[in-house]
Amino acid sequence: MRSVFGLVLVIGLGLAGFAVYMVKGYFDQQTVALNRERAAAATVTPTVDVYAVTRVIAYGEILTKEDVQIIKYAEPFLPEGVFRTEEELFPANNDAPRYVVRQMEVNEPVLAIKVSAPGEDIGITTKIARGMRAFAIRVDVASGVSGFLRPNDRVDVYWTGQGPTTQGGTGDVTKLIETALKIVAVDQISDAGLSAALVARTVTVEVTPQQVASLAQAQSTGALSLSLVGNGDDTVAEATDVDRATLLGIEEAAPVAIEAPAPVIEEKVCTVRTRRGAEVVEIPIPCSN
Repeated sequence: MRSVFGLVLVIGLGLAGFAVYMVKGYFDQQTVALNRERAAAATVTPTVDVYAVTRVIAYGEILTKEDVQIIKYAEPFLPEGVFRTEEELFPANNDAPRYVVRQMEVNEPVLAIKVSAPGEDIGITTKIARGMRAFAIRVDVASGVSGFLRPNDRVDVYWTGQGPTTQGGTGDVTKLIETALKIVAVDQISDAGLSAALVARTVTVEVTPQQVASLAQAQSTGALSLSLVGNGDDTVAEATDVDRATLLGIEEAAPVAIEAPAPVIEEKVCTVRTRRGAEVVEIPIPCSN
């Protein structure tokens, strides 16, 4: 009996020792795995959420919410000026659009240096309405209204050149060719907040393609002068055509009727021929009816 008890005790101690060995081996494996995970985690670069574009966006386009998405970006290499929240990129209290000032590619993070501030002007391309064109008019201190022109002002355009006059001939004529054209830039300045007088060399106006052709022809065949339209003035200037005679008040003389000369009635002369020897003589005689 004692031998049996001793055998059972030996077997139990063996099983217990084996169990302890197995448990120790398991914990050793878990420790190794945990250390590996920690080492791997230490080599993984942390990331953050940033906004990036979903398509190629060119200069001058408006950036909308449909053009961006959230992507993961490596935090240690995060460039300056990224947008991490929608409120930063599209402020709730400002509905003015952001314009792209540098072309961006697909999945490229949106950076502050590549988009304008909400509502910020980035040039005349954002000021030209759909279907309209920009046309530059050469001006000087006189034709440019002494430097008082500003972006968003409106001007009438007058052409002076050779043309038919009221006297029926040709000479210098001044004609109103366009009215209330919107100025989008003065020289290279498109900021409507310009306050100082600026004697410009060119004034850029917003016109239709047909008006571009008319102004180009007018500028190549004569001189253009601008007349500033007052703020709030919604009147339309009437067609004006002035030549030297109109300017000086010279009225066109009425044409003088020239009477046709009376017809000359030739007197009828009747003759009779008579032979006198070798001569034939014509003798006048009264004409009979």
